[in-house]
Amino acid sequence: MTAPPSLAQRALRKRLRPRKCAALMFCGGLAAMLPSPGTAESQTCGPRDIVVARLAETYGESRQSIGLGSNNAVMEVFASDETGTWTITVTSTSGVTCLVASGLAFETLAETLPPKESDA
Repeated sequence: MTAPPSLAQRALRKRLRPRKCAALMFCGGLAAMLPSPGTAESQTCGPRDIVVARLAETYGESRQSIGLGSNNAVMEVFASDETGTWTITVTSTSGVTCLVASGLAFETLAETLPPKESDA
C-alpha cells in the first residue's frame, strides 16, 4: 500500500509538473535502486532552484546537510527549526531534484561516536 503524499509533496505538485526520476536513492544516500514505473511516477520532481525556493517559501526549510550518493546524485536534507518540518531530496546530475521523504519533528543532533572499547 502506498503512503499518501506529504504536505510538501502536495504543495510542490500544485506548482511543478511531475517528472520521472532517473534513479531513486534511499535516505542518507546509502543505496540506490532502479526506478520502477509506479515509484518514479509517484515522486514530485522539478528543477532544483524551484524546489529549493518552494521549500524555503512554503515551509521555511533550509539545507541542513548534504551527501554524495551513487551515480553522483546529491542527497540533501532541508528542515525548519521553527516548524520542525523536514524534507529529503535527491538531485541527479541533470539538475532534476526529487522529493524522497518528508515529515515533522526535526531535531538537530550533535552526537559523538561511543568509545572503541564500548559495546554500544
